[in-house]
Amino acid sequence: MNFSQIPGQKAVIDRLRSSVAENRVSHALLFYGPEGSGKFAIALAFARYISCENRTAEDACGVCPSCVKYDKLIHPDLHFVFPVIKKKSGTESVSDTFIAQWREMVLRSAWFSLSTWTEAMEVANEQALIPVAEAAEIIRKLSLKSFESDFKIMIIWLPEKMNAETANKLLKMIEEPPARTLFILVSEEDDRLLPTITSRCQHIRIPAIPSEELSAHLVNTMGMDQARASEIAAIANGNMVRAMELAREDDNSTVHLDRFTKLMRTAYIRDIHSLVTWSEETAALGRERQKSFLSYSLRMIRENFILNFNGKENMLVYLTRAENEFSEKFHPFINDKNINALNREFNLAYAHVESNGNTKMIFLDLALRTMRLIR
Repeated sequence: MNFSQIPGQKAVIDRLRSSVAENRVSHALLFYGPEGSGKFAIALAFARYISCENRTAEDACGVCPSCVKYDKLIHPDLHFVFPVIKKKSGTESVSDTFIAQWREMVLRSAWFSLSTWTEAMEVANEQALIPVAEAAEIIRKLSLKSFESDFKIMIIWLPEKMNAETANKLLKMIEEPPARTLFILVSEEDDRLLPTITSRCQHIRIPAIPSEELSAHLVNTMGMDQARASEIAAIANGNMVRAMELAREDDNSTVHLDRFTKLMRTAYIRDIHSLVTWSEETAALGRERQKSFLSYSLRMIRENFILNFNGKENMLVYLTRAENEFSEKFHPFINDKNINALNREFNLAYAHVESNGNTKMIFLDLALRTMRLIR
């Protein structure tokens, strides 16, 4: 991944290049911003740029031994930490346990979400976390001398998935790392990080990608026609992950829409038997996919509520064609009488799933409460 492959983030990239040219690279960086803004892609390109043996003022050379190893994500001074699950043996896993799946996913595309990663790990109902055993691995790796580059680089993706014990064990290392060591934390929920972690980092906000640059990227990299690219860019609202899912006609959005449609239609006709069936089917999904569905549902509720004001011409509404077709008739049922209650119930279900609650009870309760609210 080179800087030249990342759309819409010129100001951030210029700032990072200047820090290298002026020898002002902080020992710990926190990249934060919305999903799909390119935080991980920028982190990977920045690591490559620092390690490149023949970098220019603009980018890594792409041909030196360091760049060749970065192309395969096997550079000995590049380390990754990311959320993982426990193996069935019961022993605590660390990132290296899943490094083969990680490399395969990242080499396929540097634009991905947590649900993409959990699917790559073939997660069932476990939630991916950064366990305390990972802290010991980080300390061990960074205590060694660098093999080839000037810097040892540790990219921690979604550090908010660390529990308090893991984060506390890393405080000293992040505050006073070994010489020529660089931490890059890539976060989507930086407000969930311990203040003692964030206070030790230089903060770099990565904004959403402008629609016109996102659209141009789809045209140039995926051969899409301009009209379709512009439509997808408008719906994605600066989220490259979402745009690429739409461009590939990814199953996630279609499956989520079908599940949401079934819930709302069944709740409207008060078919309790079908609602029980729906809740059991949804409970059988992995937890990350359940959370993804609940997030999708919250978005659909929000979009349909806004449709009540200026209709489908509203510039604040972001719906696909299939979503729009469903919403044309559905949106009057999301109104000022139930919008707050629906938001509360879906957010509460999300919190309960994240807390490892009984998903059969969570989704049956959600379905029954939706039935009371939708009419």
